[in-house]
Amino acid sequence: MRRLLLPGLVVAAAGALLWVLAFGVASQGADTSIEASLARGVRPPAPNQSLALPVLGSNARERLAAFRGKVVVLNVFASWCDPCKAEAPILEQEQRKLARSGATVLGVTYLDNSSDSQAFVRQEHITYPVVRDVDGTFVRSFGTTGVPETFIIDRSGRVAAVRRYQIDSGWLNQVVTPLLREHA
Repeated sequence: MRRLLLPGLVVAAAGALLWVLAFGVASQGADTSIEASLARGVRPPAPNQSLALPVLGSNARERLAAFRGKVVVLNVFASWCDPCKAEAPILEQEQRKLARSGATVLGVTYLDNSSDSQAFVRQEHITYPVVRDVDGTFVRSFGTTGVPETFIIDRSGRVAAVRRYQIDSGWLNQVVTPLLREHA
């Protein structure tokens, strides 16, 4: 009887492991993340386009939907984020180019307080619009969990590309230039 105990336990453990794996695979639904859609060649609509966010340093509010018809480089950042500081001059340079093409960079502060965000915008000489996601609802709808993250939104309000870490000008040029040629 003892000779069969160890092999029996191994078989039971293997069976349990197979059941757990089968359950995990069966319960896993379709990946609806932005990246999964883009990998399938589908540009998903940018989420929460009608959510009005406060404009940094103002009483005004802005909606992503207001930028429909423009290519938007939506950059999620925070003042305390070193990679955000490194990409700020790249985004500002891109804004100068985009403004001539009916496009824009849109900054979204996340996990940051207003006064620190305003100081960051001044120090980095940011001229593009910046809104505050006070409670994180807007950026979490994009699947954002940290900073920096950048979403390229086409003229029709669909996400065309995502970068969930620091951007560089090469990536921006590669992704944005073809979108500027497209019509809504």
